[in-house]
Amino acid sequence: MKITRVETFAVPPRWLFCRIETDDGIVGWGEPVVEGRAATVRTAVHELAEYLVGQDPMRIEDHWQVMTKGSFYRGGPILSSAVAGLDQALWDIQGRALGVPVHVLLGGPVRERVRAYSWVGGDDPAEIADAVKAQVDAGFTAVKMNACGRMDKLATAADITSVVERAATARDVLGPDRDFAVDFHGRFNAANARRVLPHLADLHPLFVEEPVLPEYAHRLPEVVAASTVPIATGERIYSRTEALPALQAGIAVLQPDLSHAGGISEVRRLASLAETYDVLLAPHCPLGPISLAASLQVAFSTPNFLIQEQSIGIHYNNGAEVLDYVVDREVFRFDEGHIRRPLGPGLGITVDEQAVRRADNSTSDWHSPVWRHNDGSFAEW
Repeated sequence: MKITRVETFAVPPRWLFCRIETDDGIVGWGEPVVEGRAATVRTAVHELAEYLVGQDPMRIEDHWQVMTKGSFYRGGPILSSAVAGLDQALWDIQGRALGVPVHVLLGGPVRERVRAYSWVGGDDPAEIADAVKAQVDAGFTAVKMNACGRMDKLATAADITSVVERAATARDVLGPDRDFAVDFHGRFNAANARRVLPHLADLHPLFVEEPVLPEYAHRLPEVVAASTVPIATGERIYSRTEALPALQAGIAVLQPDLSHAGGISEVRRLASLAETYDVLLAPHCPLGPISLAASLQVAFSTPNFLIQEQSIGIHYNNGAEVLDYVVDREVFRFDEGHIRRPLGPGLGITVDEQAVRRADNSTSDWHSPVWRHNDGSFAEW
């Protein structure tokens, strides 16, 4: 079997899909994208495709090594995301060729269902109670919310109170038997995080995510030490070497993204590395159906898995929805806030190729909002 063609599709709302075709008719799909840099990643995918065409798709690990290390300049979100989508597609091909789900190739299932959480916003505190209640009514047992909107460089008393009130509102609606996570979204610096975290402890969040920007990972030990609240990070970490300082700092949850951190191959290794630090895995996934399907294949084969993010119904998805690009929507059906183990071969989904081709290039590139502080200086989004 040989790879004969690699295609990419830029589809609404802000996703990039890739399709790898082989000479015996087996096709694999992946989702290589950096939100806000889809066009750049698309170029990187086609550069890597020059190597892949003509190769045996079953040699996944060798291809991963060449794609990540075959250039003198390595790493970074663009390259690792391009590799991630191609890696997903190669695993999809291998599973389909052998007639088994990818999680079987990764050692077999260690659970029969995966717990998932739903997003409830948080930038606007007035929406929290209704948004959380809607997810509880839908059967979810966990939600995630932003801690705040724009955050001052050093939090005021009002800033701190607002963060705590949001979290308290979520806890009141959820009660003691459900969970909420709080995403600081890199909007806090270490000083702000250390001040706010102790105020959240009595509300028992499942975790607080990205309390500082990834470039300040050397500050994580003091943030971890400031509170008993479990700390999570990893959506902007793309490899094992980048994850190591966070793991050594004492985080509780690692959150690599299957479309950013080198795909199934590297995230599986990240999960094993995290396990040696007694750290749980909660894959980041505010993206489309292929990324979610790849995340689930890892989740079902990873002993130290905690919970899965998913973007069905998320506010970012304007113009298209996760389920618009799959033939069988039942694969992503939630049962008491969980997804059952997919039994189909490869990634376990059938991409609606005609829908993807119709949607290709039908939307302008999405870019992250640019926020500013009251004095006009740049603020983290």
